[in-house]
Amino acid sequence: MEMKTQTLLKKLSRRNEPYIFLVLLALCLLIEVRSGQFFSSNNLVDIASALIVPGLFAIGAFMVIVSGGIDVSFPALASLSVYATTKYLLDTNYQGGVWVAIVMALAIGAVLGAFNGLFIGYFKLPALIVTLGSSSVFKGIMQGALNSKQLTTIPVGMREWGTSSLFIAKNPVSGLTSRMPVASLAFVIVLALVFLMLRYTMFGRGIYAIGGSEASAHRAGFGVVKTKFIMYIMVGMIASLAGVIRVCMMQQAHPTNMLGMEMNIIAGVVLGGTAITGGRGTLLGCMLGTLLIVIVENSLILLGVPTSWKSVFTGALIIIGTGVSAYQVIRMNSTRKIKAKIQEVV
Repeated sequence: MEMKTQTLLKKLSRRNEPYIFLVLLALCLLIEVRSGQFFSSNNLVDIASALIVPGLFAIGAFMVIVSGGIDVSFPALASLSVYATTKYLLDTNYQGGVWVAIVMALAIGAVLGAFNGLFIGYFKLPALIVTLGSSSVFKGIMQGALNSKQLTTIPVGMREWGTSSLFIAKNPVSGLTSRMPVASLAFVIVLALVFLMLRYTMFGRGIYAIGGSEASAHRAGFGVVKTKFIMYIMVGMIASLAGVIRVCMMQQAHPTNMLGMEMNIIAGVVLGGTAITGGRGTLLGCMLGTLLIVIVENSLILLGVPTSWKSVFTGALIIIGTGVSAYQVIRMNSTRKIKAKIQEVV
């Protein structure tokens, strides 16, 4: 029994999730001691609501990083797909439900994701370079072809969906209320589906295998090109869904509102233990890291820290996250070299 416990503790000590959880717990307790408001029902609902869009973005970014790539185009992709959808529905005076908007945005997101997948998968170009270029292309289409400007009104179906709630939490002390958006269900469903896909399907295993070594994945029988292409289509659809939710919750469509979110999202994914070189990571760690970023961005004011310092703390987390990931890769490579030398001697 002692042996099993020691083995379990040893395994846990090598993973990032327990450390991220402890850091999260310490931060939450610190905010609670300082403000007395962190664990209030309305604040917890606010944090859960603030996690929906970054959480969806993080799921897509996680898949790309695990496959050995880096995607910096998903905010621009989401912005273009949801802006084009909203503008078209407004121009046609659409009065129906939100499902048409979601389907349209997902379709556009799939096409834009296929654009990335074509160059990364079939032409074997570096993911970072392709997505840097496609990000500029998507922003250029939005600004040029669509003549983008802030849309202060959105179709009625999107407006109603954005204001609908599962329940409302009230703070008994301050009297403040917060609502849990119905859109949170979309986040939970996507999270569950991606988890099941990565854990129990050959396609999900292929993503991990490609991140570990493309050559080894090919020899093992995985379709590297096809897997990458389909994965980027999925990432485009998830990002587009996040864009629709963002617009519905904000009750307006701003063409540049989501631009610049990519570094914080990638930082959260890496903080959660996803190897920046690919092949290793868990959705649990991804969500814990993203939650840490969301809490830092939304709860510093409860600590009495001015909002102007938010970028400093977020930047520090980015440096720490990438530093820890790089250190783990170096340590892992060193361990492999030592084992290889031992085997040569034996």
